[in-house]
Amino acid sequence: MKKIILLFTVFFFQIAFSQQAEIFKLKKFRVSVLSDSIQETSGLNFFNGKLYTFNDSGNLPELYQIDSNSGKILKVLKTTAENKDWEALVNDRENFYIGDFGNNSGTRKDLKIYKIPFQDDQLQNDLMKTISFYYHEQNDFTSKNISTDFDLESMIYLNGKIHVFTKEWASKSTTHYILDPENYENQAAQKVESYPTGFVVTDASYFDKKLYTVGYTKKTEVFLDVFNESEPGIFFREKPRHLYLGSALSIGQIEGIAVDEKGIYISGEKFYSPIKKTKPFFYFIPKEKLKF
Repeated sequence: MKKIILLFTVFFFQIAFSQQAEIFKLKKFRVSVLSDSIQETSGLNFFNGKLYTFNDSGNLPELYQIDSNSGKILKVLKTTAENKDWEALVNDRENFYIGDFGNNSGTRKDLKIYKIPFQDDQLQNDLMKTISFYYHEQNDFTSKNISTDFDLESMIYLNGKIHVFTKEWASKSTTHYILDPENYENQAAQKVESYPTGFVVTDASYFDKKLYTVGYTKKTEVFLDVFNESEPGIFFREKPRHLYLGSALSIGQIEGIAVDEKGIYISGEKFYSPIKKTKPFFYFIPKEKLKF
């Protein structure tokens, strides 16, 4: 009976909130179940036309090249960087940037991004550098597990800068900050703009003057927002296209997004709840299906 009541409650809140968004059933675009090696995929990124992913905290410090058509692992790239809580991956066509800045409790004072040159399909680990940063606005580091506004799982590389988008559990918003990828001192993230998403942002991708963000709510609702770039590096002056993708109970805990000229690639890690265990799925949405 308790399970039935919980299921009804989750369903009720999904319907109530998703009515404010365009319904877009991600489940129809499922490609495959991801390998056991990447059950905690936490991001996606294209480098020279090849798609890469990785696992988050508690997993090996490795990048995985996967087939963009099937999600199958094609190659494993090992790094010497610590995987305390990797949450995002981008590149500048010469270097990979790995965001080790997951911060569910809001206590971390060692937020960092590993910058690793990538040549001939190999990571140059001996040339790795570390970009350390902090939020000037944060002065309270007491533990607030999944209640902090200083969690982070998303970044893009644009106009020679690293742009990060916070995962705000309390405010249900995201704040856009900029970092200098050539500054290896401990730098203050530069605040640019904020937007009340209504969900926590878990990954972002930039393509053709649009910012794509995915994430979910504590009620398991999964959303995709597509923002227009109103001027270089500015995204939040206009309301985005707001799409409800489904429940994490059926599509997984969505943590990764990458976009190219063909469409949108989305990955979700395994998701456990009192109701259901959901496998880590890989999705592809052809560009024409969203009609941008």
